[in-house]
Amino acid sequence: MTPKRKPTRTVKVGNTAIGGENPIRVQSMTSTRTTDIDSTEKQIQELVEAGCELVRISIPDLKSLKAFEIIRKDFPHVPLIADIHFNHRLAILSIEKGADKIRINPGNINDKKKINEIIEAARINKKSIRIGVNSGSLESDIIDKYNGVFPEGLVESALRWIDYFTSRDFYDIVISVKSSSVPDTIKAYSLLSKKTDLPLHLGVTEAGPFLPGTVKSSIAMGYLLHEGIGDTIRVSLTDNPVKEVEVAWEILKSLEIRYNGPLLISCPTCARTRVNLMKIVEDVNKMLKKHTIPIKVAVMGCEVNGPGEAKDADIGVAAEPGYGLIFIKGKVVKRVKENEIVSAIEEEIIKMEEHK
Repeated sequence: MTPKRKPTRTVKVGNTAIGGENPIRVQSMTSTRTTDIDSTEKQIQELVEAGCELVRISIPDLKSLKAFEIIRKDFPHVPLIADIHFNHRLAILSIEKGADKIRINPGNINDKKKINEIIEAARINKKSIRIGVNSGSLESDIIDKYNGVFPEGLVESALRWIDYFTSRDFYDIVISVKSSSVPDTIKAYSLLSKKTDLPLHLGVTEAGPFLPGTVKSSIAMGYLLHEGIGDTIRVSLTDNPVKEVEVAWEILKSLEIRYNGPLLISCPTCARTRVNLMKIVEDVNKMLKKHTIPIKVAVMGCEVNGPGEAKDADIGVAAEPGYGLIFIKGKVVKRVKENEIVSAIEEEIIKMEEHK
């Protein structure tokens, strides 16, 4: 059963809405140098094609801001978020140059007069702000209070800034309380979700390379999303950001929350397998990326796992030496040669798309 989300406010980021009754949004961040406009624009296009709905770009200096202004014009319909640290002028200028949202950690700026100027710029230009609190930049007084960095401190910092922003009648805010610790991330977001109705951006910061980063992100965000917590997600990987988007969608699909294409299930293989199942799965997975229909596709290595154990799949195959039994909702519809399995599955998908 799809988890019921905790109600939150709706915040607009360009033409995309976060929170409320809107879908959980997938976002990522470019890893190129922003000043390398061609590489950055290429990566933005790749992210969008992979299903990224909001793209964050780092603006560390004025040269990057000038590049961002060009990128903004070249991608007028993609929600772009400017990532700012320390320099409040860059935050204000990014808003003025067309950023749909800015991401700041107020603790890094640590000057309420400068924060006020950012709030006013966002208000005048009708832009939103993500208040990003994380374990690496927590205010010193909170660290002293808790004798270290703990989930309770992350939440206290977030609530402090929420109160400050809302006391100035500014509510176009998204909040994050990220940690590199999975248990701390889960606890922080769980605590925060009880204390605010602002939309929450989920993520595990500094999660690491592909495998450990995927595991950490899947556990933390999977748990929180299952509890109905979270309105937008970013999987942070030390890898190509396109993989972040792919993992994010797999998390959403596995929880049956949202689909951007078919969900693939396959057996792990064993001594009963008499075909090159790994190659078949690889080819099927590649083929499925061309389709957006939200169905379950099963690739099974023998008659034990399919269609029996995969009878709830919309389309599947149970492999046997040299052949594959194509089944729909547990019912075998045809027997094809091994080298025809992928095309036979795609043929059935196309039929479903035509009758959708």
